[in-house]
Order: sequence, then structure tokens, then C-alpha cells
Amino acid sequence: MIRDNSSYDSEYSGGLLVIRIKGEIDHHSAVGMRQGIDAEIAERRPEKLIMDLSSVNFMDSSGLGLILGRYSAVRQVGGELVVVNPNKGVMKILKLAGTERIIKIEMIDNREGAGTKNKEKLSAKPKGRRK
Repeated sequence: MIRDNSSYDSEYSGGLLVIRIKGEIDHHSAVGMRQGIDAEIAERRPEKLIMDLSSVNFMDSSGLGLILGRYSAVRQVGGELVVVNPNKGVMKILKLAGTERIIKIEMIDNREGAGTKNKEKLSAKPKGRRK
């Protein structure tokens, strides 16, 4: 029996595409995510792709492939990839693979009460202009 314990949602505005992945990234879930995210990259051609992993509770080498493949896809359209908020286990996999040498990895505090600067990094909504 195959269970799908993962999903993702996306938000796009002003050249910024934010992908929030939830659950597990394994061989089965990575296939669907890869297709969906690649379609969004091709359609929107983002200047920056943020992959928020704060809700990922498990990732194997398929998740690493998912991240590295999206790095390649977004670079092909002239954009950059930033991975944010991986948990300890996911970070261990990223470090063992040397991912932080080519992909920016950030820890952003997006909890209630955290500074707006950090929250803006995870939001694709346009920032208001000051007068």
C-alpha cells in the first residue's frame, strides 16, 4: 500500500515563487512535486524560488534530487533558489551532500511575533511602498 503523506502549495508575486512543502519527500511523493514545481517554473520564470521545508518531517535522497533538480530548472530561466527552514534531519542530508556549497540555505523565523523582515522573505505578496 502506498500512502501519500506529502503536499505542497505555492505562491507567486513579482518574480518570487514560494513553494511550501509539507510532510514526507520520498520516491513516491517527489515525482508529483517535481512535475508540478517544474510546470510553475516554466510558466512563471521566477527570479527567485524559495523552497520552504519547515513542514517537512522526512526526506530521503529523492528529496535531495528534488531540490537539486529545481535548482537546475530555476537557473535555466535565470533565477536563483533558496532553501529555508529545513529541520535537523533534512539539514544533515543537505550538508552530507554538500548542498550548501551551491544552494543558499537560510533559517527564517516565521512564527507569530517574529520580525516582518523574516516574514516578508517567505511571502510572495508584494511589499507595500512607503511614502
